[in-house]
Amino acid sequence: MALHLIKLCVGCDNIEELLDWRREHAAREPDWRLRTRQTPKRAAELIEGGSVYRVFKGMILCRQPVLAVETVGEGVAARCEIVLSPDIVRVAPTPRRAFQGWRYLEANDAPQDLEAGETGSMPPELAIQLRAIGAW
Repeated sequence: MALHLIKLCVGCDNIEELLDWRREHAAREPDWRLRTRQTPKRAAELIEGGSVYRVFKGMILCRQPVLAVETVGEGVAARCEIVLSPDIVRVAPTPRRAFQGWRYLEANDAPQDLEAGETGSMPPELAIQLRAIGAW
């Protein structure tokens, strides 16, 4: 089974804002990289089918497959760069409390992917509210 990471998406309220931010930065940085201070000790498991699940305002809304995990620099200047697929997969909105940094997410705890068009023309905010009250 794949191992995943979960991370708060700070500065974006929804997936569309994340995509807008990416379009603005794509020319400077062709690879989509998530930078973090600590390199995951289970990095090998992440690149074997793992994803980074994104939390927006307390709800997991999407994931991006992990392509590579790289440690850049040495000593105190060392940091981790996780190379992500440009493909964003929407998942069933799932509540998640705030936390700092990133956390591992086991495959059996990960939200299910939504099929293309599964939410139809439903605004993401409505999908979140329906999920929060248990109606979806």
